[in-house]
This record gives sequence, C-alpha cells and structure tokens, in this order.
Amino acid sequence: MERCAHVREENDEIIYLGGDEPASRGNASATCIITGCNIGDMETLSPEGLRLDGRRWNELRCFTSRISLLPDADGSSYIEHGNTKILCAVRGPREPLQRGTAHPEKTIITVDLSVPAFSTTDRKKRSRTDKRLQEWSTLIEDVFSDAVLVSLTPRSEISVSLQVLSQDGGMLADCVNAVTLAIVDAGIPISNYICACTAGLYDNEPLLDLNNMEENDMAYCTVATQGATEDVALLQMETRLHLDKFESMLSVAIAGCGQIKEMMDETVRKTSKAYLDRLEEQKQ
Repeated sequence: MERCAHVREENDEIIYLGGDEPASRGNASATCIITGCNIGDMETLSPEGLRLDGRRWNELRCFTSRISLLPDADGSSYIEHGNTKILCAVRGPREPLQRGTAHPEKTIITVDLSVPAFSTTDRKKRSRTDKRLQEWSTLIEDVFSDAVLVSLTPRSEISVSLQVLSQDGGMLADCVNAVTLAIVDAGIPISNYICACTAGLYDNEPLLDLNNMEENDMAYCTVATQGATEDVALLQMETRLHLDKFESMLSVAIAGCGQIKEMMDETVRKTSKAYLDRLEEQKQ
C-alpha cells in the first residue's frame, strides 16, 4: 500500500498536517490529498487535534450565503457550507393552491425537499416519497410554523422549495439555514433567525460541524436555535447516547449555531445595504 499525507492549502502554500511523507503540490483547490490508502483506516481526529480536513474540533467549515437570487420567487437563498450546497425559494403568503387546506386563523407552511441523484456520491435518486425526506420536510414545517408570525396572514400559504445541489454533511441543518434566509428575504414576519448546526462525539470528544465522512463514523445531532440564544427550536438525533455525553455535544452545537447566525446576519446586512445604495442612486 502506498503512503499518504494530509495537506492543507493556505495562501498558495502547502501546509503539511501529518502522515508518512509530505505530498507534492497538487490542485490548489484541494484540501486533502490522499493516495492509495483506505479512508476507513484513517483517524477522524489526529493526536495533534486535527480532523481529516485540517480543522480543529471547534471549527466550522467554510460558510457562504447569498439571498435575492431568483426573480420569480418572493424570497430566495443559496448556502454553500463546505461541500454542501442548498438552494431555497419561498413564495407567499398567497392563496393556497388547494383551497381545502386553508386555515381560518393562520398561515400554512409547506416544504418541498428535493435531493437529485447528482448531489450524492452514490448517485442514488431520492424520491419525494422517501421516508427521511418526508420526515425532514415535516420537521422544517413545524419549526417555521412556530417561528413565523403565522397569525398575521390567515387563510394563506407559504410554499418553501428546497433543492440540494451537493451534500457533504449537515444537510438538514443547512436546509433550515437556507429557509431562514429565504423567509427574511421575502419580508415575511419572523420572531427570530432559526440557525442550525451539527455536532458529534468521537472518542468522548465533541466535534463541531461534521462532514459526511464524520457523520458516518460517529454519533451526532442536528440542533437549531432561535438566533444566537440557547433556546432550542429543533433537536434531531438518530443514535443512542448517554445523557452525560450528550450535554457536551449539545453545548458545542449551540455555540456553532451562534456563529452561523452572525454570518447569516452579515449576509442580510450586506444585501440590504447594496439595495439601499441603489435606491439612493436612483433618487439622485
């Protein structure tokens, strides 16, 4: 078996993170070069405290977001979190497409989550009847039905469309974040940002913001909070874990939600400022 080395690019320089022998310069966009070795045999967390992608235990993946992308939607957003990419469109409040579903006292929120085959490494297509997608759609509907001021627009519907363009961990969390930005972009009244992040537990050590490889290797949870507070709006976990170990993982996830909130808020501020600047130019 050939030797392997882990490297990270910083300012066009190769940073050697450990391994048997340094690797030569490769593609500048690569974050890890692995040659001829089994991923399953590699340590998720090295003795130096580094993960496979070069992050520390409490570091987020690269997070970028944009809003006001789709002219045919009332609100839209795009999130790129590591290699996970989500596009969201929000339409409404409007008259429900099916009149029988209208509620006399509040707005109904519907979520359509689509995961095409090209977004996954295994190239398996998930239909809208997929059990997990239906569960996640329901979770998102419930979370935002509590956060959005639905009583202000009764007998109406808010339609949310989510398209997963690429997935590499944290898909549910990034869907929640994308919906938040799209709702804010649409000008729909909402009590607070709903910010989500993942955290896992590896060898009794909490890790923040897992990628797909890490999610398959350890117990983890998805947490959404109201803004930068510790008020949990969503908590989803599919593995069994002792309560004492869960508390440390939860606190790390909540801290990550606070960091996500700051970056989402910065996106909204920059877009709003650019819009106001254009209005001022038109007045002149």
